[in-house]
Amino acid sequence: MLRSLWDEPRPALPSPRVWRDWTLVGVFVAGAALEGALQQDLAWRAVSVTVAIALAPLLLWRRSRPLLAIAIAFVVAGLAPLLTQGQPPNVYAMVYMLLLPYSLLRWGSGREMVLGSAVVLAKIGFWLLAGFVGAGQALGEAAVLVTAGAVGAAMRYRARARRRELEKAKLLERERLARDLHDTVAHHVSAMAIRAQAGLAIAETQPEAASEALRLIEAEASRALTEMRAMVRVLRRDEPAELAPNPSITDLEQLAGREGTGPLVDVAIDGNVQGVSPSVGAAIYRLAQESVTNARRHARHATRIEVRVAADERSVRLRVSDDGDSHARAAGSSGYGLVGMAERAGLLGGTCDAGPNPDRGWTVTAVLPRTGTGA
Repeated sequence: MLRSLWDEPRPALPSPRVWRDWTLVGVFVAGAALEGALQQDLAWRAVSVTVAIALAPLLLWRRSRPLLAIAIAFVVAGLAPLLTQGQPPNVYAMVYMLLLPYSLLRWGSGREMVLGSAVVLAKIGFWLLAGFVGAGQALGEAAVLVTAGAVGAAMRYRARARRRELEKAKLLERERLARDLHDTVAHHVSAMAIRAQAGLAIAETQPEAASEALRLIEAEASRALTEMRAMVRVLRRDEPAELAPNPSITDLEQLAGREGTGPLVDVAIDGNVQGVSPSVGAAIYRLAQESVTNARRHARHATRIEVRVAADERSVRLRVSDDGDSHARAAGSSGYGLVGMAERAGLLGGTCDAGPNPDRGWTVTAVLPRTGTGA
């Protein structure tokens, strides 16, 4: 267990330093300065305020270099009583020190967490042995610092669990897309086999018809190769192929209507959807189906769901909008379905976005190229 803790890697992609970090430092520096000016019973005023102000900028390193930040802060704070005849700095603004053990366990590697914790315990032990604080104070300080670190560890593993759920959602969508692509290719190959058999049967008596069959086989082979290239980049489990065609854009009419007392689904298709890549047609259907399902599940007080598809020479656009309570929708959805939808659209070279409407309701929009060249 200790070995696994020591080898624990740092979390990927820590939050970058932004203006809020500088604002946080400024607030604590200003607080320490005001406290030094206004607190009447502050012992060793100059040293205490200087230490509080000097250590505040370490907050800028709390994510990128948590071990360095906590080592400097606790070593300096631990040695400060040597300059004040055993009186620890008593500046309330130094509460920011709690952010350092939090950041250590939130953003540090296993080695950094072990070494940083040793620095914190060494500082508390030094104060206790030197008589700067009593046993009760040392125990209370340790409890507060451990609590701050525990919160950081909890946030670390919560973020890890969410990242795993997001990856799981993406992989699941890749699997679904691969299954659709696999079934489409299987359908093309089946059509090629049937036409080849027909061509062989009539080759001697009707050479022209056999030539036409060859041209159709060539076209089917070209489409099958296009879909195959898309499938190569998507993962899937081994499952029997379904020889029936996948859902297409025209199948969206099946979503229209009302289920029980739920909202009415209105579907409209504008533009020429003939010739759209089967994988894109299946993706448009799946995205619309998922959006309608989410709207029925999460859009409280919704009375209508509009599904609009517009196709032009280069792309196919999907818009699914409801008139429900957008706040309830945002609070009730985990977001993993939206991640999967965006993953499917991205694999086909398109985009998928979702968000609340300005007044009320929720809208999902997707734009996919007609040929699905992104995959």
